[in-house]
Order: sequence, then C-alpha cells, then structure tokens
Amino acid sequence: MTESAQQPQKNVLIVTAHPEPRSLNAALADFAAEHLRAAGHEVRTSDLYAMKWKATLDADDYPDHPADQRLHVLDAAGRATAEGRLSPDITAEQEKLLWSDAVILQFPMWWFSVPGILKGWIDRVFTYGFAHGPGMPPPYSNGGLAPRRALASVTFGAHEPSFSDRGVHGRLKDVLFPLHHGLFWFTALAPLEPFAMYDVNEAPDDRFEPAKLEYADRLDHLFTDEPIPFRTLDGGDYDHDMRLLPDVQTAATSGPDIHLRPRG
Repeated sequence: MTESAQQPQKNVLIVTAHPEPRSLNAALADFAAEHLRAAGHEVRTSDLYAMKWKATLDADDYPDHPADQRLHVLDAAGRATAEGRLSPDITAEQEKLLWSDAVILQFPMWWFSVPGILKGWIDRVFTYGFAHGPGMPPPYSNGGLAPRRALASVTFGAHEPSFSDRGVHGRLKDVLFPLHHGLFWFTALAPLEPFAMYDVNEAPDDRFEPAKLEYADRLDHLFTDEPIPFRTLDGGDYDHDMRLLPDVQTAATSGPDIHLRPRG
C-alpha cells in the first residue's frame, strides 16, 4: 500500500492545458488522475482545450457591468464576485478550487510561461474578492486559498542542464518564480517543488514508464512534502513598502532567493 493510500481522502483538481488529447501532457494528467483515485482520493479535471475555455478577460466576465461605464477590472471583478454575478464558467471553476485540497497545473512550458489558455484561466478565475482582496489576510501569507496545496507539472523541450545556475535559460526555480510565488503563494496556495520532464520533443516512448514511477512518488507525497518555504508578508520580514528588511536577508543570497526562509 502506498503512503498516499494510507492518507485520509483528499480532493484534487487537475487543470491541464494542451491542445492535443494524445499529448504527453494529456497522458500525465490522465495518469495523475488514475493514480490519485486508486489511492482513494477524489479527482476533478479541467481540460481547458476540451472545455473550449475562453481565455480573454473582458466585460463579458461580469454580465451586470453597465455597458456605458469604463471597465475597471479589479472593481468590476470584486463587485461581481461579492454579488455572485460572475460569468457561469468562472463560477464553476471557482467552485472546483474551493472543493479541492490541492490543485495540479499540467502544462508545457511555452515561451517561459504557461500556455495562453491557462493564463486566461488564471486571469479570469482568481478574481479580486475570491483569491485575494478585501476581508482576507494579506497576500503572501496563510490566508486566501490556504491551506490548499499547488503543484506545477511541466514539460520542457529543452535539456535539463539548460535550466540550471549556469544554463542559458536560467534556473528552473527562477523561471517558475512568477507561478510559484506570484500566483500560488500570493493567494496562499502552498507551492510544492515542481515535477518536470525535459527533452520531451525527442523523448522515446520508453521514457514514459520511469517518468510515471517518479511522478507517482510525487503524487504519493502531495499532502506530506514540505512546500517551498517562502517568507510571509505579515511575518515581520518586510517593511510597509513590501521590501525585505536588510537585516533578515540571508548572507550571499540574491534575486528571488531572498524571499525564501532559511531551512532548518
């Protein structure tokens, strides 16, 4: 029996973004769903391409917004969220997030970011008043969508060494910082270390079996692995301008690493 099977039943939302249903990303999403269900967890999926997800945020997201008024997105989203008058497709995805104990984003890395359809899901679903905003604790803390967890499962065409400290693409942790810190941690989703597959454009079919074993281990520890230890905004490490205080910065750290709490 796996460690995952011994854990209490949890709810997991898998959001996948790839236009080809026979792709590696689709196979990884299907495998994750099957593995988690076999361990006793409940799983829901949002296959954004299959859903024909509307990627662009616009006034149609807020059906009661007066047509003769300028669209101030934050205000309009906040009012529509508070009044329960968001577009039904947004409301359905928010309900899935609230239902979940963990969310997995499955996607290929395109131009150092998520595919546009997934960015549109983020833009439209994480509304002001739902994932952040009035009546909630400050961002980058334990409020918002806590105590849910978040895992990015990402495929790359590039070689793994190219996403290293001397790699031409930069460190993977820096490339994913906007997702891990700017989305997950901003809304208090506890960000886990990513699951990554490299060289996927040239990968032979027999690479999927060992990858499944590695991914299964990550899924078995979805609710027990330690999250990335980002600092909390309200923990005394930042000033009123949200700047890290000089005396708490760990020696010899720079860039995004300064926002990590020392381990141990």
